[in-house]
Amino acid sequence: ALSPQPESEVFEITDFTTASEWERFISKIEEVLNDWKLIGISSGKPLEKGIFTTGTWEEKSDEISFADFKFSVTHHYLVQEPNDKDGKEELGEDALPLPMQDLLCMNNDFPPRAHCLVRWYGLREFVVIAPAANNDAVVSESKCNLLLSSVSIALGNTGCQVPLFVQIHHKWRRMYVGECQGPGVRTDFEMVHLRKVPSQYTHLSGLLDIFKTKIGCPLTPLPPVSMAIRLTFVLQDWQQYFWPQQPPDIDALVGGEVGGLEFGKLPFGACEDPISELHLATTWPHLAEGIIVDNDVYSDLDPLQAPQWSVRVRKADNPQCLLGDFLTEFFKLCRRKESTDEILGRSAFDEEGKEVADITHALSKLTEPAPVPIPKLSVTNMVHSAKKKIRKHRGVDESPLNNDVLNTILLFLFPDAADKLADVFESRASTSAGNNPPPENEDYNLFSQFKSAPSDSLTYKLALCLCMINFYHGGVKGVAHLWQEFVLEMRYRWENNYLIPGLANGSPDLRCCLLHQKLQMLNCCIERKKARDEGKRGSVSDRSPGGASGDGAKGGDHSGDNPEKEFGKSWESWSDSEEEFFECLSDTEDLKGNGQENGKKGAKESVNLKPEGRLHPHGKLMLLHPGEPLYVPITQEPAPMTEDLLEEQSEVLAKLGTSAEGAHLRARMQSACLLSDMESFKAANPGCCLEDFVRWYSPRDYIEEEVVDEKGNKVIRGELSARMKIPSNMWVEAWETAKPVPARRQKRLFDDTREAEKVLHYLAVQKPADLARHLLPCIIHAAVLKVKEEEALEDISSVKKIIKQIVSHSSKVLRFPSPEDKKLEEIIAQIMSVEALIARARSLKAKFGVEKCENEEEKEDLQRFVNSLLEQPEVSVVGAGRGPAGSIIHKLFVNAQRVPSVPPLEEELRRSGSQEERRQGVQSEFPPPTGREVILRTSVPRPAPYSKALPQRMYSVLTREDFRLAGAFSVDTTFF
Repeated sequence: ALSPQPESEVFEITDFTTASEWERFISKIEEVLNDWKLIGISSGKPLEKGIFTTGTWEEKSDEISFADFKFSVTHHYLVQEPNDKDGKEELGEDALPLPMQDLLCMNNDFPPRAHCLVRWYGLREFVVIAPAANNDAVVSESKCNLLLSSVSIALGNTGCQVPLFVQIHHKWRRMYVGECQGPGVRTDFEMVHLRKVPSQYTHLSGLLDIFKTKIGCPLTPLPPVSMAIRLTFVLQDWQQYFWPQQPPDIDALVGGEVGGLEFGKLPFGACEDPISELHLATTWPHLAEGIIVDNDVYSDLDPLQAPQWSVRVRKADNPQCLLGDFLTEFFKLCRRKESTDEILGRSAFDEEGKEVADITHALSKLTEPAPVPIPKLSVTNMVHSAKKKIRKHRGVDESPLNNDVLNTILLFLFPDAADKLADVFESRASTSAGNNPPPENEDYNLFSQFKSAPSDSLTYKLALCLCMINFYHGGVKGVAHLWQEFVLEMRYRWENNYLIPGLANGSPDLRCCLLHQKLQMLNCCIERKKARDEGKRGSVSDRSPGGASGDGAKGGDHSGDNPEKEFGKSWESWSDSEEEFFECLSDTEDLKGNGQENGKKGAKESVNLKPEGRLHPHGKLMLLHPGEPLYVPITQEPAPMTEDLLEEQSEVLAKLGTSAEGAHLRARMQSACLLSDMESFKAANPGCCLEDFVRWYSPRDYIEEEVVDEKGNKVIRGELSARMKIPSNMWVEAWETAKPVPARRQKRLFDDTREAEKVLHYLAVQKPADLARHLLPCIIHAAVLKVKEEEALEDISSVKKIIKQIVSHSSKVLRFPSPEDKKLEEIIAQIMSVEALIARARSLKAKFGVEKCENEEEKEDLQRFVNSLLEQPEVSVVGAGRGPAGSIIHKLFVNAQRVPSVPPLEEELRRSGSQEERRQGVQSEFPPPTGREVILRTSVPRPAPYSKALPQRMYSVLTREDFRLAGAFSVDTTFF
């Protein structure tokens, strides 16, 4: 009935033989065993030593039901190399099923990580049938028996030799009954689980009695029983190692370095001991019965004498770690909704910012006053205007950050504020972070992978300060306060022409976060404004222009690869005479009108113009008509852009569509720079023509070829390329409208005033949450660097791997504009796990005195031991109690036992009724064992003297909470 029907048969055969629910259940079990190919003789090599730990365990599951009660069936098995079947046949019919052989195998007793049935019975594969729902349980005895008999029948019908277990009682009790069948043999797996331990079972002699009684072997004398014993001791008291790390205190930091936290660095390490317990397992792996005495009066089991020691550590659950806390708290900021104004009362920016901005504008239009020399720069001198505002609105004398903290932070961010004004102008050029070539190592360049900011930049430092303030000082309020001060500082610097320190020169670096780009943009504006103001004051009188560009095409200059050169070229020599730069052109259009007529007067008159705004002769080229040398003009640079502006621009260009008008507008927008360069060129080269310009600006568009003239001489004749000759070509149009105007008198391509105001407004409207989002990549960048630095001190290979993963994971996530919170949380969790790992390594190093160890070889052994404790579930101690690690562990236990808080001895004895203490009188250096495990094995004939000798095994574990016996007893079923 069970064999699957061939698919060609269409009609259905109703099988009346599987009538009852019970029989249906059995046939379902058989079906699953068939599907999983667990039928027939089980084959495999004898188990190697330790394979249960080193090998791979797998499981597969299915669901079956008894009436409407669902069960899950799971097959657990150790993955083994496929075995050649030929060797198997020779063993003949007589060979015991593999699971029965495994019961006696001693190579894998007490595996550190394994399914409980593996630990109790030493099986390499088995099937478990358990209630599918977590809260279901098979409690009544009749149901348990029913299940067990179903299993027995299914095994018999299929000839499956894999043991089958049924889970009974509540899940937490881990109670299983089971059976394994082979040809003429059967093993029953039974279990006892008690809360209260009968005293006769607490020692070996009592357990041997149960075992022998249970076997009920008819032979006398009984074959010897072999024993394996393991006692586990737990150390929770690390008396001499109180955990040293205290959280650093930021107020104390103002004075310098305190609590291991340097200002502007992230903290690191656990605030509590990350290792909570040490478990020492002392094992006697092979004892023959009678060698050792262990009864209610006396015991030979001295842990120091045990031949094998192994150790595992219990890690504290999520120990509180400083770096992790910093990251988590900072990440919480991202979810805040309030704006800076809501947090600090009505905006300080409004009142002050507006007045100041308007006045400075009006004044600059009228008089352009020179900045007033104040003895110090703003940070410490503008008696924190934000603070005055905050007080005004709150009517409270208390603002989130006190002055000392605030000053320290501002001086840390703006180190140049401490210099005298005079020094600033001189040293500016040399101290600017941008001028030092950035370090070339990969840690430094992480910023381009994470889209954060270089680790020596202002943005990065700001992120660290905000993170710190958020953690120690008024959380979101402190953050809002510092940000407000920061924005005021930015405005102050813009208005007084002080460059912002800690930013690389030149256009915004699009590899960095947007906030960093905005600050760089502001610096560009300040730099332009400063150059212009100095030019007007005539302080820079016709200096020879720096960085003369080579003979290369203008296109090469345009790339902006070398911003310093460009600044030198265009701005320093802008000030031939002060009155010539018309700032007022910036918003007027009327000049365009006059320009048109000028352009049309033709080149004749323009020859009489005197050349202006020359940079240097080109060297190779001459003008085509007047035959004079061609001069490279001083040009305006293209406007620097941040990525949001670039995006905006490309959107506008895309929206213009494909109509003729749209195309024309697009061309006009894109050709502003071209027009400016043409005007500069015309001013520098009176009498030039479009061909001259093209030869300099875009040499590929000027085609030269050898031709033979009338006289038969070879001459080179040049002409514009085809694209330049298209009617109404943009270049031709632009050339016609261009007037000879030197760069310094042109309308500015880059209106620094407007751009700076835009940036300042952008900064002012950032909420703390926006800030946190902008700066989170910097904080993650800093955390990764911190973790790397700390790992380098410990050298833990597994941590190195995880850090690599964190870096590649972060660079994937942070590359996008607004990463998902869940992914960010994953990164932070990974960083926290590494921190905990390193803290554990340090904790263990301290406990095992790795640093104090004099002998180099021993030191290396200890270091290896500590590293394997971190990475493996259980580590065996070389030399057991007598090796270097063993003697340290022994000392730790001795010290923990000498705790002064122990009550007087006799009370102790009374309290525990301490049989254990009395029996172990000698070894009070160790506490009573927390766990005792014993495995008893033998091979005897059952049930009759003439039966086959079969494996019998009993495992017992005794802890403070419970006591369990797990027995596997085999019988010969041939004649019974």
